[in-house]
Amino acid sequence: MTTQTEHVDHELIEAAAHVARTRCRGDNHTMAAAARAQDGRIVTAVNAYHFTGGPCAELVVIGTAAGQGAYELDTIVAVGDRDRGVVPPCGRCRQVLLDYFPDLKVIVGAGDRLRTVPVADLLPESYVWADHQLDAEN
Repeated sequence: MTTQTEHVDHELIEAAAHVARTRCRGDNHTMAAAARAQDGRIVTAVNAYHFTGGPCAELVVIGTAAGQGAYELDTIVAVGDRDRGVVPPCGRCRQVLLDYFPDLKVIVGAGDRLRTVPVADLLPESYVWADHQLDAEN
């Protein structure tokens, strides 16, 4: 497990917060996510709540990024509506993010405790789904 804390990307947090303030309305869209692609651009998205388990904002941003040609993400953050601030990814999102982007950094915490951590730190002893993760461990 890596415990190194990296620089917190405040521009990324503000991008997600802006989307949460301006696009999250009602019960269907309550979370926003922003991801920085390796080429530097920021991609944003909102969740699509549904009682059957609609996708979280972090998962929607993966598809949105791919639709814009950004297949490698560097950092991600989720922000809740109604000024809830940064919200850590749920268990399902942690697993999907690790599977898609094993080197991804995730912004977590609140206030002066904001920090950037490797996604693997959020899911220790994780299930290994992708072959490329096995290669990285050897």
